[in-house]
Amino acid sequence: MDIIQVVGLGLVATFLILVVKEQKPVFAFLLATVTGVIIFLSLVGKISDVVGVLTRLADQAKVNTMFLETILKIIGIAYIAEFGAQVTRDAGQGSIASKIELAGKILIMVMAIPIITVIIETIVQILPA
Repeated sequence: MDIIQVVGLGLVATFLILVVKEQKPVFAFLLATVTGVIIFLSLVGKISDVVGVLTRLADQAKVNTMFLETILKIIGIAYIAEFGAQVTRDAGQGSIASKIELAGKILIMVMAIPIITVIIETIVQILPA
């Protein structure tokens, strides 16, 4: 799905949501959520292509796959947390959305510890004693 289709779907969904929201707010929220999920799922193929290219580049550069896997997991956590927070915020639950964002940031920090450790160890080895 290219950007024209994504924007078109988003605009049509927005128009429908505005029309339905007055009579059936629950249905409007459901329509918004389903639209977001459809857009996300339509991009899974593109995400797969990017992961394939990054994996190939990492193999060619002989980079430890643990680093690439960790970075991809961190990116995934960021996107999923952002999507969840936006859906929750759309439902009028800004407080819960903030907690989802906080959880995503903490999980990212935890996942980054091995990479940070390797970087610090490398710097310590390079520095003169």
